[in-house]
Amino acid sequence: MKRILKSLMAFTLAVSMILGLAGCQGEKRPQLKVYNWGDYIDYSVIDEFEEKYNIDVIYDEFATNEEMYAKIKAGADDYDILIPSDYTIKRMIDEDMLHKIDFNNIPNYKYIDDRFKNLAFDPNNEYSVPYMWGTVGILYNKNMVKETVDSWKILWDDKYSKQILMLDSLRDSIGITLKMLGYSLNTKDDEELEEAKEMLIKQKPLVLAYVGDEVKDKMIGGEAALAVVWSGDAVYMKRENSDLEYVVPKEGSNIWFDSIVIPKTSQNKKEAELFINFLCDPEIAYRNTDYIGYSTPNKEALKLLPEEVTSDKTAYPDESILADCEVFEDLADSLVKYDRIWTEVKAQ
Repeated sequence: MKRILKSLMAFTLAVSMILGLAGCQGEKRPQLKVYNWGDYIDYSVIDEFEEKYNIDVIYDEFATNEEMYAKIKAGADDYDILIPSDYTIKRMIDEDMLHKIDFNNIPNYKYIDDRFKNLAFDPNNEYSVPYMWGTVGILYNKNMVKETVDSWKILWDDKYSKQILMLDSLRDSIGITLKMLGYSLNTKDDEELEEAKEMLIKQKPLVLAYVGDEVKDKMIGGEAALAVVWSGDAVYMKRENSDLEYVVPKEGSNIWFDSIVIPKTSQNKKEAELFINFLCDPEIAYRNTDYIGYSTPNKEALKLLPEEVTSDKTAYPDESILADCEVFEDLADSLVKYDRIWTEVKAQ
């Protein structure tokens, strides 16, 4: 009798498991499609969000703002979350590509420092929530570069031929060249842009490669002496190789802000706002900034970081360093000039 009862119990359990599995397969969980920069989130955060809210996250990555913008503009995918930079957000607002965010659904927005609100690209804080911020500068290997690094001009020094890595990004590479020449990185002046183009063409024989995320492995591995990098990547690389140092050149540079937005392609606005609120939780924001090395606008997450990080001027520079930095602006119709210049430089 005991054997019969055990057999019946086992059979009942097996049937229940099969029926339960079938039910799970038949029940479709909500999905959230996220489009973000490469290596720009602690991936365990995504797993935690999925488990906590029973939502599947489909996560894709892009390399430049221009790549992301072109894909969204073409209507290629129905993303719910994007994390672009300032000037691209302004362009997308002007072209009616973004939803206004319901901040009643983002209570954790209170943790964002006021200095990162009311910025020029979203002056009324309607379309975006700050994610990370930083600068563009020069990362150099102290064993390979013995002189003082304080100017963009060192990237045009013949002695570092084939030891220089430039960003494969038209706004950044043209922008630093304009700053070196004493111009605004947002200039629309044809003569200034032509001068920058000629300087980049002159520099090209010295350049080892135009890079994106691969700059990290190359500089950590000592494959180049100098690289133009974003500050957060510099923090990570300095952590991995103590021979590396970062500087924002005296001519000034770009100070940038990446923020979270909801494109009008989104079919899941409520879930998107839930995800934004989750990312603004101080513990989650801390884990993200600790993982990727970029600077957080979340004032409570900042308190969780060790003093050695918050005192590092690579991540949290003094106002004196930022004084000559500019925020990229949307170039509107003048962007075609930058596209042409970059195409001509890369074609050399």
